[in-house]
Amino acid sequence: MRQIPLALLAPPAHSFDNFLPGANAEALAYLLGLMPADPPVLLWGPTGSGKTHLLQALAERWQAAGQRVAWYDADTALPWELPAHESLLLLDDCQRFDAGQQHAAFALFVASAGQGYTVVATADAPAVDLNVREDLRTRLGWGPSFQLTPLREAEMRAVLRREADRRGLLLGDEVLSYLLTRFERNLKGLMSLLERLDEFAMASKRSLTLPLLKAMLADETGEKKIDSDPIL
Repeated sequence: MRQIPLALLAPPAHSFDNFLPGANAEALAYLLGLMPADPPVLLWGPTGSGKTHLLQALAERWQAAGQRVAWYDADTALPWELPAHESLLLLDDCQRFDAGQQHAAFALFVASAGQGYTVVATADAPAVDLNVREDLRTRLGWGPSFQLTPLREAEMRAVLRREADRRGLLLGDEVLSYLLTRFERNLKGLMSLLERLDEFAMASKRSLTLPLLKAMLADETGEKKIDSDPIL
């Protein structure tokens, strides 16, 4: 278990204020109305659909209200302990849990039942299709379940422009179109690429242009030039 410092949950990239819901408005509305002791919630969908973003935004919101939050994922070392006081329990990427972590996650469900805790979990598939132990699958599928879908191109453009503006970058149409046509439309990967491009532009003391992007990619792969366009 990791108790999450509020400071780690406050970056603009992980808040409700700058989460663009797209087709995920129903899930967003439900999380905004979530209360202590509500039934467990499962958010599922592919990488880049905003699952972890929503967990971190939810944690920020609850902590800002003075409530406790505990986070568990595949990188959280065992044993997983239930907090001594009522808390928001977050289980991220349940499909990545190994056998010991699946046992620990089920134990959290059992120990927290009827005690005022609230569980919100994420996975890459609905509970019925998850490759986890049956008792954990049953718990994950017991409450409301929301499928999250990636943003459409226009929405993704808006998010990338907003993040570029936040960083003080001028993201031109040429660079933006290159990112969206030559790379997988995975928002998490594209945001990471934009962050690296920001750092590279600062280090190079150059403006954000298509030649700069290609130079960064060549630098990352150790090549003098890019012969083909990579897929993230």
